[in-house]
Amino acid sequence: MNIQGLSSKEVKELREKGFVNYKAEVKTKTVGQIIMTNLFTIFNFLNLGLGLVVIFVHSYKNLLFLGVAFCNTLISTIQEIRSKRIVDKLSLLNETKAVVLRDGKDKEIGIHDIVLGDVIKFKPGNQIVVDSKVISGDVLVNESLITGESEPILKKKGDMLLSGSFIVSGRAICKVIHVGEDNYTAKISSEAKYLKKVNSEIMNFINKVLKFISIIIVPIGILLFLSQLKDASSIGQAALKAVAGLVGMIPEGLVLLTSTVLAISVIRLAKYKVLVQELYCIETLARVDTICLDKTGTLTTGKMSVSKVVPLKSTKDEIMKALGTVSYHMDKDNETMIAIADKFSVKDSNKVIEMVPFSSINKWSGLSFNDVSYIIGAPEIVLKDTSSIDDILNLYSKECRVVILAKSKEKLNERIPNELTPMALIVINDEIRPDAKATLEYFKSQGVDIKIISGDNPRTVAGIAAKVGLDNIKYIDMSHTDKLPSEVASEYNVFGRVKPDQKKELVMGLQAEGHIVAMTGDGVNDVLALKEADCSIAMNSGTDAARNVSQLVLLDSDFASLPKVVSEGRRSINNIQRSSSLFLCKTAYATLLAIIFVFIGKTYPFIPIQLTLTSAVTIGIPGFILSLEPNNERINGRIIINVLRRSIPTALTIVLNILIVTFLPSFIKITSDEVSTLCVILTGFTGFMLLYKICVPFNLLRRVLFGSLITIFVLALILFRKVFSIVYLTPTLLIILGILLFVSFTFFNIFTNLFEKVSKKIK
Repeated sequence: MNIQGLSSKEVKELREKGFVNYKAEVKTKTVGQIIMTNLFTIFNFLNLGLGLVVIFVHSYKNLLFLGVAFCNTLISTIQEIRSKRIVDKLSLLNETKAVVLRDGKDKEIGIHDIVLGDVIKFKPGNQIVVDSKVISGDVLVNESLITGESEPILKKKGDMLLSGSFIVSGRAICKVIHVGEDNYTAKISSEAKYLKKVNSEIMNFINKVLKFISIIIVPIGILLFLSQLKDASSIGQAALKAVAGLVGMIPEGLVLLTSTVLAISVIRLAKYKVLVQELYCIETLARVDTICLDKTGTLTTGKMSVSKVVPLKSTKDEIMKALGTVSYHMDKDNETMIAIADKFSVKDSNKVIEMVPFSSINKWSGLSFNDVSYIIGAPEIVLKDTSSIDDILNLYSKECRVVILAKSKEKLNERIPNELTPMALIVINDEIRPDAKATLEYFKSQGVDIKIISGDNPRTVAGIAAKVGLDNIKYIDMSHTDKLPSEVASEYNVFGRVKPDQKKELVMGLQAEGHIVAMTGDGVNDVLALKEADCSIAMNSGTDAARNVSQLVLLDSDFASLPKVVSEGRRSINNIQRSSSLFLCKTAYATLLAIIFVFIGKTYPFIPIQLTLTSAVTIGIPGFILSLEPNNERINGRIIINVLRRSIPTALTIVLNILIVTFLPSFIKITSDEVSTLCVILTGFTGFMLLYKICVPFNLLRRVLFGSLITIFVLALILFRKVFSIVYLTPTLLIILGILLFVSFTFFNIFTNLFEKVSKKIK
């Protein structure tokens, strides 16, 4: 069949008419969307509303919190735009390409340059990016990403290939029948049909906090304002006190912290040629305790070479002739066939009657001619009974891949013939990555359990595993066991002859036992497991399907990048977790105080600018500086529990401090300004106790940071006393302050120890 494809003129006309596979959806937000998303938030509107109240009462110095909110929004927007631009650039490098026939010649184009009626060539591993009809060839297609069914489907001439599926084996020439929003995936809401829901503990936690605060802040604000009217000298004074109560409740810093740290992580990972396709997978990376490595393309480079041919029941001349014929006619769909073709391929004029392409499910391929059929594949699959050649197999399969060449007088008919003559064993070397051993050593040192999964002979995989330093090797042949993959997932660390659906079941088995699993891969046979893993990592040199379903893509296909990726994940999430304790502490104590002061009938002790000072030196500045520190500690426990066990004791201590000081005028003669001053100092002191706990163990940065912040706080209280409405400390006030500081220190330690004990009991 002489297929010419579209002409350049036809392509131009179709593009002008709009029949082009334009992007139905954008992977990242536009710059305008980022600005709008960061600017028009409920908390920005609340801040603006509170600011208008402060302007209305002419207390302009108390507008400082608006400046903080503006800086937060600006920083978050800039970092997200930087991150977006980097991701977009890397996505272009990673973008799926298609081979089309135009003017009778093959041409590689971006998938968004495909036009209606284009003729596309598909091969194993290709993602089907547009709905197409087969006009030549046979292919096995996996539609699991759109239907959930993992069993491949044979597609022949006239059959339709749905976008979102991928080629398992075979080659086909197809005609594009839909583009853009007419594609099948677009009609089923694009990727929503099969994309796994992001399950981020941090995202879920922050969303719950934001939802709770957004629900209660308005009614509490109204009630707090009404309660302050009783003792306030004016409506303006009551409004100012209510604003102070509400400003502390708004957790805008928590949102900024998370988005900024994750955006910076994307930028850092880009330096290592790592494309982050799902932002919150960085969190999952930090928590990974088990990593499943596909041998080929991960531990090995994927490059293979024939090292030996071992004759069985044929002469050397017969074997060489057969290998030459097979190599010439067989599709070069995998590295094994490429290695054999590089060694033996010669021009051959025999007419092929039938071809069965290699698939990771069948693990064999074959050709039928008029008088003979040749089969190449895994010895135990092709022969079924290998007892007659086990000694030779065991000798070579310890470290090398071994395939068998066999012949038969029967035609294939898409199956292995019953009558076979084994001709030769072909021994193939698999090149190990030079950095594989060091990378595995890193994972072992970090307490990450390593599982090696492959479709190869388990003895071969175990031999490679030993070379790269895997300890206590226990291997299993998944094609010769009655046990389910989930039953052997924890027992063994090397798995051979694994089918694609078994890879997925192994991952699921590990997850069922409570493990957080990362999976690396590059082939079609890895797609199901990659999709199921908590964190999926693909090599850029691999198939379209593997790259498209993975959350992270190693653009230089360098396995040695993985330790940097894991370290970055841990740095980000450990720091978010630590700094979140500071931000949540403010939201917790401000919310509790606002609710309490609605009912106790006392004057709220703060004005907005005072809370801005304490928040800046004990939360805002240290939170962001500490969030960018190097941190490679493994995360232990749930993030929510880790955050709460630090923030809640501090919040309770501050609330207790404020209540004690608020009721002091009933026993000691002190003014409302003195009450306010004591509250500011005690809140700052308690905040510094939490900061001290978070900074332990101290390094140079933390010492300088801690010392500088205390100095700033003290100088602000002395030099800018009037700005922050602070009064002089009389001898009586100093004595009271000393007692209160001791009380605060005592309660902080009591609450901290109590929550430590409680958190240890919570799984």
